[in-house]
Amino acid sequence: MITLRKSADRGHADHGWLKSFHSFSFADYFDPAHMGVGNLRVINEDRIAPGTGFGTHGHRDMEIVSYVLSGALAHKDSMGNGTAGGAHAGVILPGDVQRMSAGTGVRHSEFNHDAAQTTHFLQIWILPQRNGIEPGYEQKHFDAAAKRGRLALVASSDGRQGSVTIHADAALRAGLFDGAERAELALDPARIAYVHLVRGSLRVNDQPLRGGDAARLDHESALVLEGGEDAEVLVFDLAP
Repeated sequence: MITLRKSADRGHADHGWLKSFHSFSFADYFDPAHMGVGNLRVINEDRIAPGTGFGTHGHRDMEIVSYVLSGALAHKDSMGNGTAGGAHAGVILPGDVQRMSAGTGVRHSEFNHDAAQTTHFLQIWILPQRNGIEPGYEQKHFDAAAKRGRLALVASSDGRQGSVTIHADAALRAGLFDGAERAELALDPARIAYVHLVRGSLRVNDQPLRGGDAARLDHESALVLEGGEDAEVLVFDLAP
């Protein structure tokens, strides 16, 4: 069974400095029919105006993945990332996948320091397999060649194939498709596949999607992506 979620049906917030589309209930947007999918709780498509950002705030017991589409996102946290001498510089660029495990609690900020360019990124929250873990941070780059015409594994529960490690029963793949490029992925019918089209257009099991649209697949054994036009897509494998 395939259930479509159109871009125009998402929640929307315009704070001036921040323009955001919410796939699931978040902040002032509440829709009891869209509280998440499986253990996927948040997909926010955010645009941060030049010279602005999220001030320091806290999270706990959540796996948070950031996926930058354009511009740069400067991250600074209570674990020391983004500070002089920190383990990570904390600047997230297009092609980067950042994972922050909030665990017992972490505070961080996210800013667009560019004076002219808007930062466009996806903020993704996934429920962890267990609460109370030690907070952690990881960041890896996946260039366009790794995603061109295929689904590259960018996040998984065991860090396989060079993906970032999320402490959740989930996997995330990313792909770029145009023209004749096509990919097929075997699915476990007992799990949920959730396809979020970041931009462009694409056919998902013969269903046409445009940028911002999504498709939930239940009890399906295969995912077929084809007919792309400048398409960038994320595919989630989720616990039901």
